[in-house]
Amino acid sequence: MQKNSIFTFSAIASVAVAAARFIGLGTGAHCAADAKALGVTQTPAAAGEAVAVDVVGTAIVEAGGAILPWGEVKSDAVGKAIAHDGTGEILGYAVTGATADGQKIEVLLKF
Repeated sequence: MQKNSIFTFSAIASVAVAAARFIGLGTGAHCAADAKALGVTQTPAAAGEAVAVDVVGTAIVEAGGAILPWGEVKSDAVGKAIAHDGTGEILGYAVTGATADGQKIEVLLKF
């Protein structure tokens, strides 16, 4: 699986964050369910550490359940990508699909 990040931003984690998760816009923490995201963390980080966040392009994101290829995605309560159900922010489009929680997918980010 590949990713093509066009713009990466350095954010300061306000709490411990995992890699491949949506991070909330201006929060420094995993994105809340249905909320707007800054982007996707490249690596894990402890509170107070800088973390690289993919903002524009494609990113590798951990899925929180089944997602169809090219389906719209949003964040669940822990920053994982889940299928958009008509509510909440559309954070991107799944380039590759997932069949189960915990799988990594490529997402075309929408800011």
